Amino acid sequence: MRDHAVRGHAVRQGVPGSDGSGLRESRGYIPGVSPGSEWGQAPRQSIESECARRGKDNVVAGCIELLAGRECDPALVIALGGPGAPGVLDGGPGSVSWYWIRVWAARGLLWAWDDVALPAIVAAMADEAWRVREMAAKAVARHSLGDALAAVAQLQDDPVPRVRAAASRALVALTSADA
Repeated sequence: MRDHAVRGHAVRQGVPGSDGSGLRESRGYIPGVSPGSEWGQAPRQSIESECARRGKDNVVAGCIELLAGRECDPALVIALGGPGAPGVLDGGPGSVSWYWIRVWAARGLLWAWDDVALPAIVAAMADEAWRVREMAAKAVARHSLGDALAAVAQLQDDPVPRVRAAASRALVALTSADA
């Protein structure tokens, strides 16, 4: 088992054993989370809790920084990414899974929004990682971001079916909401 220091507190990896007799190795066990779940809450709940803890403006600002590829508080990454976050953080910026941080940042903006994040979401729709583009399109749909219409329309031709589907849903949301 490994412990990760995250700005003054540790995140311990491992999950309760199925027999309740201790911990078995697994990705991302966070102390205090119910044993029935590796995270114990939905991403939305974690993001809302982080907004209550550090303020929505700070969460949004952190998500913008992460989407731009800049450094941010690892505790925010863990709040956004849940059980998988410590493993991604361990890999460092050059790792093959580092794009997940941008995915989680876009997901953070799905549940904690401010219009100051619009340029970051528009830019995310051109990200090299398809999951980032998909999550950005979901944020456009959720928040009816009419100013992102041109960028999301371009995703209709994306090579990844899930991105095209998210773009299609966003376009329907934008045109039905007259955004």
